[in-house]
Formats: sequence, C-alpha cells, structure tokens
Amino acid sequence: MIQGQSRRLLTQGWRFLRGGVGGWCRLQHSSAACRPINKLLIANRGEIACRVMRTARRLGVKTVAVYSDPDRNSMHVAMADEAYRLGPAASQESYLRGDKILEVAMSSGAQAVHPGYGFLSENAEFADECLKAGVVFVGPPASAIRDMGIKSTSKAIMSEASVPVVGGYHGEEQTDERLAAEAHRIGFPVMIKAVRGGGGKGMRIAMKPEEFQEQLESARREAMKSFGDDVMLIEKFVERPRHVEVQVFGDHHSNYVYLFERDCSVQRRHQKIIEEAPAPGLTWDVRQSLGEAAVRAARAVGYVGAGTVEFILDPSHNFYFMEMNTRLQVEHPVSEMITNTDLVEWQLRVASGEPLPLTQDEIKLSGHSFEARIYAEDPRGGFLPGAGPLNHLSTPAPSQHVRIETGVRQGDEVSVHYDPMIAKLVVWGHDRTSALNSLTSCLAKYNIVGLNTNVDFLLTLATHPSFQAGDVSTDFIPDHYDELFPPLAASKKLLCQAALAQVLEEEQEGVRAVAASQDPTSPFGPSASPRINHTLIRTLPFTCEGKEEEVRVEYLGDSKYRMSVGGESFAVSGSLVCDNGVRHLSASVGDSVSRVNVVLDGRDIHLFTQTGGWKVSVPAPKFESELGHVAGASGGAVAPMPGVVEKVFVSAGQTVEAGDPLVVMIAMKMEYVIKASSPGVVEKVLFEPGQSVARNTPLVKLKEAEE
Repeated sequence: MIQGQSRRLLTQGWRFLRGGVGGWCRLQHSSAACRPINKLLIANRGEIACRVMRTARRLGVKTVAVYSDPDRNSMHVAMADEAYRLGPAASQESYLRGDKILEVAMSSGAQAVHPGYGFLSENAEFADECLKAGVVFVGPPASAIRDMGIKSTSKAIMSEASVPVVGGYHGEEQTDERLAAEAHRIGFPVMIKAVRGGGGKGMRIAMKPEEFQEQLESARREAMKSFGDDVMLIEKFVERPRHVEVQVFGDHHSNYVYLFERDCSVQRRHQKIIEEAPAPGLTWDVRQSLGEAAVRAARAVGYVGAGTVEFILDPSHNFYFMEMNTRLQVEHPVSEMITNTDLVEWQLRVASGEPLPLTQDEIKLSGHSFEARIYAEDPRGGFLPGAGPLNHLSTPAPSQHVRIETGVRQGDEVSVHYDPMIAKLVVWGHDRTSALNSLTSCLAKYNIVGLNTNVDFLLTLATHPSFQAGDVSTDFIPDHYDELFPPLAASKKLLCQAALAQVLEEEQEGVRAVAASQDPTSPFGPSASPRINHTLIRTLPFTCEGKEEEVRVEYLGDSKYRMSVGGESFAVSGSLVCDNGVRHLSASVGDSVSRVNVVLDGRDIHLFTQTGGWKVSVPAPKFESELGHVAGASGGAVAPMPGVVEKVFVSAGQTVEAGDPLVVMIAMKMEYVIKASSPGVVEKVLFEPGQSVARNTPLVKLKEAEE
C-alpha cells in the first residue's frame, strides 16, 4: 500500500495523464488487472448520468449515453459525446436491457460501463455479462453483488465477520403460514422485506397481526415488479431507530477505507429525502466503530469500488447491520463534501486497476454537509409522486459549497415512467449550524412552477426545532406531522403582494403595448397627463389554498396604493423588476418591506418567499369556466397520481365495502392500492392492467347498492 508522500505524488501525477484514467497502471508498466478507460458508457439517465459525465469530462474520458424514447431530448443525452436509443419508455424495454447496452458499449468502443444507481447497478448477471464481453463494469464483482443482494445471505456473512445484525427469519420456506408464524415468534411490529430489495421497494411494516397478510401480499407484488423475485424475510422492527450508513471503498489491491457516516433517518415511504454527514450526536468512538464494522463487511465479500453499509442505530447508539448497497448511493455527495473527494473519479480509477487514492489515515473529516432531494410529489397528499412540465425552474447559484445535481432543465418534463426526482441540493458548512443555514437559504431560492414539489416541505422540515437539534429518527415525519403540515392560510400581506404584482405587471404590459404601437396620443403612455379629481378603485378576486379572497385596490398615483383585505387596510408601494425570466418584487406593505420572487403562469401568480412558495390564482371569467367544465364520475375511484394500472380486484356488478381494494397502480416504480371510499356496487371498470392513466382519471365507477 502506498503511503504518505508517495501516494500524494502519485495522485498529482494522475492529473497530468490526459485522455482517460489508468495512469497509475501505465506508470507501473501495466499489469493484467489494469484497464485504462478512455471512453465510458453510462447505463442510466437523469441526474446520476449527468453527474458521472461531469467527472468523466474533467478526466478527459469520452462519454456515451443511452436513452429511451421519452428521454430523446433529455439533459444527459445533450451532455454526452454520443448517444444511442435503447427502446420504448418502459424500463424493461430500455434501461434494463443489458444485452442492448452491451451492444452499444462494444459498437461505440467504450471500454467501461458505469451503471449509476438503480436499473442495472446491482444486477449480478449484467456484471457477469460485462466481464464476459471484455467490458469493465464500474462496480463490485458479481459475487459481491450476489452475496449482498440476498439479505438472508448477507446477514449470515456479516455475522461471520463480527458485524452486529438484527435477529429475524431468513429461511427458504416462504409459505404464508410459515412467514406469519415467524412474525408471531419474533413479535410485532415486524418488518417484511424483499431479500433482493432496496430503495424502500418490497418493504412493508406490520404493526399488528391482523395487518400481516395484506402487507405481505403488497410487498410481494412490489418486489416481483421491481426485482423479479418475491422471496421475503421477516425482522423485528426496531422502534424509533436512526438510519446511519457508512461509505466504504475497496480496490483490486485489497485496500479498504471508510469515508465516515451519513444520517439518512428522515424518510417517507421508506425512502430518504434529506441526508447529512457526519451523523449528528455521535462520539468519535461510535463513529470509528461504525467505520471499522463497515470495512469488515466490505472485506468479507472481497468488495471493489464504492459501496454503502447501512445500519440501524438505536437510541443508545447500538448499531445493527441492515444491508449493503453495492453501488454508488444517491446521497454520496455529502460524503464527498466532508472529505473533499470525488467518488466517481475514485470509481473510475479503481475500475481501471489503480489503487485507492488515499489511505484511511489520509482521509480527514471537515465540516458538515446536507443533501435535500427535490421531488415532483405532493407531500400533503401522502407524498404521492407526480409528473408534468417544469414551466419555470430557477435555482440558487452553484458554488464551491453549493452543488445542484440535476438531470432536467426549464421546459423539460418529469416523466411518469421513472423516478420523480428533480434534483439534489447539496450544501457544506464549517459546522452543522452553518450548513443548515445554507440549506434553508438555498431551498428558499429553489423556485419551481408547473407541478407539485416537496420544496416547501423540505424548508419546513429543515427549520423544525427537533431537526435543527439533530433529534431525528425514521419516525420523524409521523412524530411531528402536525407541525410539518400546519393549516395553510395566506396572510393579508401576502395577498397584498399578489395584488401589487398583478397591478405592476399590468402597468408594465400597458407601457410595452404603447411602445409597440408607437401611439403618442395614448393615455397610458409615459408622457400622459395625470387624471385630475379621479381616483381609480378596483377589486381583485383571488383563490388561494381553496379559499376565495378579495383585495380592494385604491390607486393613489406614483406607484402608491391603498389596499384592503378582510377589513384591514395597508399602504402599499413597490417595484417589479424582471431578470432572466424571474420577476423580483420589492414590496412595502404597511410597516414591513419584503422582497419575493414572482412567476406568472397563466392565471396563477406564484410568490416565493423566504418561508416557502404560494400560488394565488386569478379566477377565470364565468364564460370560460362554463365552457371548460367537464363532469367527473359520480362515484368510484380516481387515480391519485399519473401511473400504470397493475392489477384490478373487482368486476362489474360486484358489491364492495368501504376500504376494499379496487385497483393497484404502479407509479415511479412504487405500488399504490386504491381502495373504495364508501360501500357500493361496481358499475364499470374503466381500465385494464397495463394501461397508463393521468392524475384524477376515474378508474372504477361505483353506484349505490339497491335496498
């Protein structure tokens, strides 16, 4: 193993080797294990494909993209040196077609394939096929993927390696009766998990015996859809746990290191939404013990490349092995920020045969980092995923301490076919407090119009006193639900800001129209005389959060107004300046002065404040609303989000009770069971399995049962 100064000189030498990675091998006169990489195929899409390309470009490595039909004009295709079509939208016909991906790799001359995360990243068979084809798989050997991919096998290996594990049932007998009996033996609540699972898929919690069968069946369906395997394991569910994971790295020379831990406890639907590194509140002894246990886990399976060992941490800081993700994690940037490393560069160098760039002693922890995952979803609607156009997208300015990892641009569309992530916002600070301040400031500057997002929820979460104190667990959202989802009501001053934005925009539009017409006699021109003894008063109707509001506006001249809302009157003035498509409103309302971003989208006025965004809508004229009105189904079930019908439980003429399952939908690779909200008789089933549906589309029509 290369130590100290020699390692640093070698690292410096890499920077002068152009046209790819594998320079160490060339300096060492090569070996059979060394495979210089000059051209790389990224077998993925979205932000991770763009992330890998940025590092590859910096290293002088040419990149090859692959895409499905909906992704033809996507950001990752535009960034690549060359790109090739895989097939239709469905992942099974595009991004999961390992045979097509290998064909592209060989025909394009790519020496290596980077799988990103998801899709084929933990597919041992694909790793084997790459090896047979002579293409470098930028990841661990297939044997490690297999050992860690089957949870029952991985736990046995971990026990042998003296890594603490949670007790449970990992047996081969998979009958409903045996699994239920094991759940009773372990004691409720229990966790039902797919042995090949990951990312929260194929995972359910049964809090009590009567829930077990329904949760088991749901987990099996989702596991089969996601992994092609519905074998389950049962574990004791540790209440109020923290989810703490360790970034590990290994190379072909039997070197192993850990790059400290990340806390990923705050989750919804068993999926992470905000991560931080290092984990708050841990002593250095616990931190070191976690890291050393993770390295033992990696060494036990001969691991090579980037991996993450996930642990459950109980309130006493005892930790237990949960699983190992044999790939680069979504949240890897926070580890990079606190160690000043580029883990994708490490992956490429290790895959080409080079040793790890640093020893354990050379890896230093510096500062604190947060990552917030920005999703197209509806937090107040149970975090149901969404899809749609990004009509407006403005972000905080990237810098050395602020990263925006994304695969979309303004005007792109978040597709129903794939994960609804829009971006990852990553920040760094000298300590946790400064990093958290940076996170909240940047979230307030992340303005999106066109679809529902979780930005406001993340902002509320990041400013919650318990989160700021580092008092987190996987139950954080349900434990603090009422505080995270307070009743929404627009303030009177905010409604005045919306009215001011509308009035100023109208005035500017009038000036632009006059300028375009070149009519010197227009009463709206800048040289027009003021109206004497005349005060204009108008009432502006708005709708905000389902409530109808009115703002009475009295024009006083010189861009000054008197506005009245709900019986309260305010002196209002301000200016509206447009910069790069974003309108900046400076508003004085009563005794307060504020600055907000304004986006006008049709009849909607979007106001982005330091505490979150608001949509204030101008009602359509009556004739428009009457022409546009379409009556929905009188009774039944509707799609809560865009997706694909997976299974239909009912048929015409069938009687159902409230709570009976009607339809299973798959959206963004997750399963959702649509249930009857009231008793009735199925009048008509409107869709068949395999059909795509839009949000709010009627799925099953019900009628009242005859007496």
